[in-house]
Amino acid sequence: MGANEKLTALNPVGFAPKVTRKALAPRLDTLEGKTVYLVDCRFDDSDVFLKQMQAWFGTHMPGVRTVFKPISSVYLNDDPTTWEEIKAKAHAAILGVGH
Repeated sequence: MGANEKLTALNPVGFAPKVTRKALAPRLDTLEGKTVYLVDCRFDDSDVFLKQMQAWFGTHMPGVRTVFKPISSVYLNDDPTTWEEIKAKAHAAILGVGH
């Protein structure tokens, strides 16, 4: 490289996306008689963990109905259809995001 040549460098820092806060859903007094969706976000073995959790509910809280629900794509893509189903049919949801 000659003394008069210019070198271009890029800044690797990047910019974080803007995050909009949302309030948490209110807690239920009990899960007894309720439906809880176990949502597999398809991130590193979350399905394995959620199926173990589903078995735990079956043994320890048989009055709770669980639904194992994988999202339609990968965790990077939104899944409005699944979220609408959960709003319509579930009392609560647990999202599995891996280990």
